[in-house]
Amino acid sequence: MEYEHGGDIYTNKGMLDFSVNVNPFGPNPAVVKAAQESMEQIGQYPDSECRELRSALAKHLGLPGDCMIFGNGAAELIFLLVQAERPKKALLTIPSFAEYRRALEMVGCEIVGYPLPGGARPPGPGRNVFQLTEEYLSALTDDLDLIFLCSPDNPSGEVVSTELLLQILEICEQKKIRMVLDECFLDFLPDAKERTLKDKVLCAKELFLLRAFTKIHAIPGLRLGYGLCGDQALLQKMEKNRQPWSVSLAAQAAGVAALQELQWVKVTREWIVEERKWLEKQLQEIGIFYFPGKANYLLLKSEKDLYLLCKVHKILIRDCKNYVGLGPGYFRIAVRKREENERLVHVLRKIYGGE
Repeated sequence: MEYEHGGDIYTNKGMLDFSVNVNPFGPNPAVVKAAQESMEQIGQYPDSECRELRSALAKHLGLPGDCMIFGNGAAELIFLLVQAERPKKALLTIPSFAEYRRALEMVGCEIVGYPLPGGARPPGPGRNVFQLTEEYLSALTDDLDLIFLCSPDNPSGEVVSTELLLQILEICEQKKIRMVLDECFLDFLPDAKERTLKDKVLCAKELFLLRAFTKIHAIPGLRLGYGLCGDQALLQKMEKNRQPWSVSLAAQAAGVAALQELQWVKVTREWIVEERKWLEKQLQEIGIFYFPGKANYLLLKSEKDLYLLCKVHKILIRDCKNYVGLGPGYFRIAVRKREENERLVHVLRKIYGGE
């Protein structure tokens, strides 16, 4: 099978990895310690109800624990939700995260694509680039069962305005369309609290928020995601389909510890904002076209095969040609620590003849 995501450091050994979008500072030492200490209990099964983690997250979010579901990463929850709903027709923005489509195809769902402006070619004057606008509202037809949205979006890093998300949610409530909103990268934004729809979970039955510890806490190897939803019937269906003990002892312990490290998140957010500005400035000087986003990564457009050319210099970036709606010439880079970003910039200057 062709590897469809970033982070394939097992095939590409010894490379500096810019292909995955996780916290550049790595996991907090307290999170690593909690996971390590949990090894003393590996002779017992993990708590299938994630009670300690559920209680800690409920306190952190100010939401009741019974509106939460935990999974082996956010990806597991995507598949569980689709299997529980078994939609006949769904709407996907193009481009979007590959696992939405894969999950829908597994249940034979008809997929309607909604191309975001800028996906086919670089933007022209006055054009919105990978931004969802009010035109999307007309695509919310009565025959839809489910929609997937992601804000900040993957791979562009663009955000959907809160006002528009609320308009979409209102229509979905009226038409009984399940609205799955992926907020997995939201924690990297300084205004995350203003942008989340968390406070709508209990009053909007069609809303399902998808989140993960993976990105902001840099624990993709532990696999820990969670969903927020006020529809108890849906959550029960998802739990029924879930494999028992899919969230390990180590993942649960790491999650509990991560919720205590708010300063770690704050420092990361501040770093990403400033470092992304620096990285954008370097790309401008080199002459590389990039799409300005707001997450911890940047989408690039180049006539050069940056993926292969960077690999020559032991740097792994994300080739986005397998995203539906993009194709060859699109690449994604993460925002990492300064010395690592300087190494990438040095290589890109060489590729473009600047050194």
